[in-house]
Amino acid sequence: MYGYIIGTVTKVTPKNIICENNNIGYLIIVPNPYNYSLNKEYKIYLHQYVREDAIELYGFLEEEEKDMFLKLISVSGIGPKSALSILATGTVKEIVDAIESHNDHYLRKFPGIGAKASQQIVLDLAGKLNFDNIKSGLTSSKLDDVEDALIALGYNKKEITKVISKLDASKEVGELVKEALKKLVK
Repeated sequence: MYGYIIGTVTKVTPKNIICENNNIGYLIIVPNPYNYSLNKEYKIYLHQYVREDAIELYGFLEEEEKDMFLKLISVSGIGPKSALSILATGTVKEIVDAIESHNDHYLRKFPGIGAKASQQIVLDLAGKLNFDNIKSGLTSSKLDDVEDALIALGYNKKEITKVISKLDASKEVGELVKEALKKLVK
């Protein structure tokens, strides 16, 4: 429901922050609250998590962190707390590299992640993570926009992943979509 919020951090606790926007303080659970400074404005990417007994907002400084969080909570047996503990300690690139190389020992070092959970993460996510722009150093969200456009046009992730890695991220999104479509049609 929420994409992001831009506001001033007014409180930092060990588990969350309060971000004020238009005189409303939003309690946001974040991987590492001490990455935020008091009275400083941030753009925080949000995910609203709804359970039977709670509605919670989870926040991330980078969109890639949010995407990784969503991938992790999609794994059977991994909830938001476990996913946050992974993101609090590791970078998205380290986590992707560990999953893609089937390094479940790396994942076990995080609180709440045992042998069974780490193996399940590798089993469910290996080969399915599309963070190529992080691996290559491109942090542009343009490639994400292109991917979203291609998915909306009916192409599957596997086809898109092959084509996106060959695109020049310096071009505009419209040009990138046209270029990707040409490569997909061949």
